Amino acid sequence: MTVKDLARNLLPGAAQDILRDAVYRRNCRLEPRQYRQALERWYRLSTGRTCDLDDPHTFTEKAQWLKLYDSTPVKGRLADKFLMREVVAAKIGGEYLVPLLGVWESADDIDFDALPDRYVIKATHGSGWNIVVPDKRRLHEARSRRQLARWLGRRMAMTGGFELHYEYCEPRIVAEQFLQDESGGLRDYKFVAFDGEVQFAITVDGRFTGERMLTFLPDWSKAPFRYNSRYDDGVAEDVLPRPKRLEEMLAITTELSRGFSLARVDFYEVAGRLYVGEVTFTSSNGLPRLAPAAYDAELGSRITLPARQPFRGVML
Repeated sequence: MTVKDLARNLLPGAAQDILRDAVYRRNCRLEPRQYRQALERWYRLSTGRTCDLDDPHTFTEKAQWLKLYDSTPVKGRLADKFLMREVVAAKIGGEYLVPLLGVWESADDIDFDALPDRYVIKATHGSGWNIVVPDKRRLHEARSRRQLARWLGRRMAMTGGFELHYEYCEPRIVAEQFLQDESGGLRDYKFVAFDGEVQFAITVDGRFTGERMLTFLPDWSKAPFRYNSRYDDGVAEDVLPRPKRLEEMLAITTELSRGFSLARVDFYEVAGRLYVGEVTFTSSNGLPRLAPAAYDAELGSRITLPARQPFRGVML
């Protein structure tokens, strides 16, 4: 069990929040030349292992290397929940975008009354900074404004794990159409590719009831590994119907991930329509709990690292 696991299991929620805030404040004070050492410490606390950034071999090591040495403005633009819309529309067409309901630079500017009964609101410069609103009559507007304002004032890269490409995103708030499939939930299809070559897909269910994750190969056969055993215990039913537009998902993933050593493209399939949810470059913060563990090395062997890039003019 890692130090992070112990903290998660032993500390009450409020204490965990205090600890996370302390880590965030410390990270914000670091100079760029200190990021590598801090990332190595974070990796060790998270996994119990040493991260070899000089000669990375595994999937998780190479994912950390890419954070330090390949966090570029291009990645930031695609990871930005608003700016990515222009890139996706230019590459594959605007019909694949979730309809946009509004964009704001301040939480105080949002007119909640003007929004529909159901929607999703999110900060554009991070991951997981979302508020799903299935019924706006039950929304606590003041609390939501405070949460959104807090997100706008935070730097995702400094929350832990140094996902530095988020430093190139612009803090905004967007509201998008609420999506729901025929099951009453919303299945997330996540395709992981290495420089345009799709390696595997992850499905995530349980938007409202707790996450459940399954892993598939591109032909929709069961993968011989679990991408994140924290959400996939290997016991649950692991056969899902093949997505109706699987080939389209594969083609779009290839197009959007080409030129990136590691990228993930997320989709929703709703009422015959296919939507691109997001493009991310540090899936699971680069630390999925692969099982069997040997697949950390197996998947890592397929990733070709690019030449090192400076981060904002500094070679880390």
